[in-house]
Amino acid sequence: MTTATVSSPVSAGTWAIDPAHSSIEFSVRHLMVSKVRGRFDTFSGYVTVAPDGTPAVTAEIDITSLNTGNAQRDGHVKSADFFDAANHPVATFASTSVRPNGEAYLLDGNLSIKGVTRPVTLNLEFNGVGPGQGYGEVSGYEASIVLNRKDFGIDVEQNATHGSDAPETAVQEIAFFFPTREILA
Repeated sequence: MTTATVSSPVSAGTWAIDPAHSSIEFSVRHLMVSKVRGRFDTFSGYVTVAPDGTPAVTAEIDITSLNTGNAQRDGHVKSADFFDAANHPVATFASTSVRPNGEAYLLDGNLSIKGVTRPVTLNLEFNGVGPGQGYGEVSGYEASIVLNRKDFGIDVEQNATHGSDAPETAVQEIAFFFPTREILA
C-alpha cells in the first residue's frame, strides 16, 4: 500500500520512466583518494498517480547493465564480491510515501539489492510538467540518495595496497534523472 502526504502536480494516470531521456548514475570512493563514476544502462519504471493525486513509484534496475567505462572493474563489481549479478540481476524500488521537504520532496520506499530489501528515503526534486513533443504530457524529476553498501550485503574489505579498482568505501551516491511520459490509452 502506498501512502502519501502530498498530492502529485501531474495528471492522474500511469507515467513511464523514459529511458531515452533518463539516467541512473552513481559514484563510489576508490582507494580513498578518488571517485569512480558509473551508470546502469538498462532500467524501467512507472509513476502512477491515483485520481486523488496520490503518487506511487516503482522501478527496476538491470544490475548486469552496470557500466563504469572499465570492463575489468565492471566484471568485478558484477561478481559475487559485490552485486552478485549472476544470482541477483535486478534491483527494485517501490515507493511507500512522498512527503514535502521545503521546496522539494522526500520519496520513501523499499529498495532491494542483492536479495536484501531495506527502507530508504530519496531526496526528490520535481522539475515540472510540459506538453511534450506530440506524444502527450511529460514530467521530470531528479532523485538522489547516499547508501551504505554493507546494508545490502555488499561487504567487501579491500586492501588499499593491492591497487584494486573496486570501490573502497561503504558509501555510494546514486542520482536518478527520470523524465516520465504519460502512457496514453
